[in-house]
Amino acid sequence: MTEPQTGPGVGIRAAFSGFAVPDIDAARAFYTDTLGLTVLDNEMGLLRIQLPGGAEVMVYPKPDHVPAVFTILNFAVEDIDAAVDALLARGVTFERYEGSPQDQKGIARDPRGPQIAWFTDPAGNILSVLQND
Repeated sequence: MTEPQTGPGVGIRAAFSGFAVPDIDAARAFYTDTLGLTVLDNEMGLLRIQLPGGAEVMVYPKPDHVPAVFTILNFAVEDIDAAVDALLARGVTFERYEGSPQDQKGIARDPRGPQIAWFTDPAGNILSVLQND
């Protein structure tokens, strides 16, 4: 954990992100079985997804959830082709965006940025795998 904020701040000691899903059980299965992440149940009915590098993301139930139209979580990978192939084998479908230079796998390989491929979780939240070179 980092040191508490000093100076003119408001005393922030830590931070985390969170997002909603309509079905906690479907989210738990997807993030555990499909993505291979450690997912812990919280006593309040929330999920805590443990991310590589030590961060955590909270997932909370919201029956009337409407997914965002932007990427909510990016996963950095060593080899994007291998990651996409593994996810395809696990039933993940990759998103296609008009005007985005994506190859047959759905990977955008723009030389000005990372190689990236987008997909959704069962709630429609947009996620990505990306490779920085």
